[in-house]
Amino acid sequence: MNQDIYRKIADCGVIAVLEITDASDAVPAAKALVRGGVGAIELALRTDAAYESIRRIKAEVPEMLMGIGTVIKPGQAGDVKAMGADFALAPGFNRRIAEESREADLPFIPGVSTASEIEAALELDLRVLKLFPAEPLGGVRYLNSMAGPYSYLGLRFIPLGGLTLDNLPLWAAESRILAVGGTWIAKKGLIESHDWDAIERNAAAAAECWRSVRK
Repeated sequence: MNQDIYRKIADCGVIAVLEITDASDAVPAAKALVRGGVGAIELALRTDAAYESIRRIKAEVPEMLMGIGTVIKPGQAGDVKAMGADFALAPGFNRRIAEESREADLPFIPGVSTASEIEAALELDLRVLKLFPAEPLGGVRYLNSMAGPYSYLGLRFIPLGGLTLDNLPLWAAESRILAVGGTWIAKKGLIESHDWDAIERNAAAAAECWRSVRK
């Protein structure tokens, strides 16, 4: 199952990170992303509207690959799996959350920023990892330096944190990158101001950039 999800993530290439404060904005935002060519999201569990937003997107935009972010509390993995989440992510590595995700049969992508965290993830056979915060850590150069000793293991990374349309090509050019993600595509302000056209344009630009590098 997990490999199927990871293939779908790779096929999407771009993951839009969403922080939704009003659940009524969830479906219009998701539809704008799909129109622009972005078919995967990381919906952050950082607001009171998050769970209702998941329900609405699953019901009304079923083609969207539903990733849930900021899964850091006990019980959240099982909750979002029951709601139809396709995968979960976290900003860091928490063994308890990783184990709960496995018990829930929910593909889990933990955040890593050090070699020690990579090895902690490997101990649980987690081989798709979220590099966070990717750009502040040192960008592509940092990732290649840190992940180099593990290249023979076939690890794949999803960088988040500080990515933009300007630096996206650098990440897309790296074979160990499974997909890229960021908030710039559907910023909180764009969602709250209902600027669906801007979100669609951002999604289209990001998707085209990814495809042009990966083709």
